[in-house]
Amino acid sequence: MALPVTVREIDSGIDIVSEGQRVNQCCVLIDGFTYRYRHTLDGKRQIIAFHVSGDIPDLHSLHVNYMDHSFAATTPSRIGFVPHEAVWNLCVRRPNVAAALWRETLIDGAIFREWIVGLGRLSGLSRTAHLLCELAIRMRAVGLAPDRIYRLPLTQHELADALGLTVVTVNRVLRDLRLAGLVERDRSRMIIRDWAGLVRLGEFDPQYLHFRLPIAMDEERARVQA
Repeated sequence: MALPVTVREIDSGIDIVSEGQRVNQCCVLIDGFTYRYRHTLDGKRQIIAFHVSGDIPDLHSLHVNYMDHSFAATTPSRIGFVPHEAVWNLCVRRPNVAAALWRETLIDGAIFREWIVGLGRLSGLSRTAHLLCELAIRMRAVGLAPDRIYRLPLTQHELADALGLTVVTVNRVLRDLRLAGLVERDRSRMIIRDWAGLVRLGEFDPQYLHFRLPIAMDEERARVQA
């Protein structure tokens, strides 16, 4: 609570940090929804991570302060900027906090690995189901997805760039999920109608998220029972 935090409001579609930029502060997502991405040489975008309230998307910049990707808001977001020096001093004074931050980066890496497996081995339908399950769990953990209903402020273009699909395919996949009675989307509101069915389709196992919360046990039980 004593950390020096500068809070800024960021509009949707605006880069918070850009690839190639040198940074001397960490960002805490206080409210909103953000993503990390890279562009290929021909301008195609690949989204490599989504972040929800409470995440620290660029914690790795404490050790590698040259950004090899960009970080942007998908919806108007409130970001807290904390100087690296203050975070370093906190880690020195409070080893338990340093351990918690290190654990955060390890879980971030686990999510990357899960995404790579999905992009390489799952069908477009399955990887979409997997992403919707992951976001439901992560947002429920911070109180933003009661009854597996949550705000998903992503366009079909953004979903396509995260899932390695075309916009046409994303549109068809979302329709198929709806017709199968698994989900319902009302603009930016995502409603999961059949959690067990969505888990099966997405081959979703929440263990890679490494939650130390009862929610993880609840979701695991649902997966096993399915």
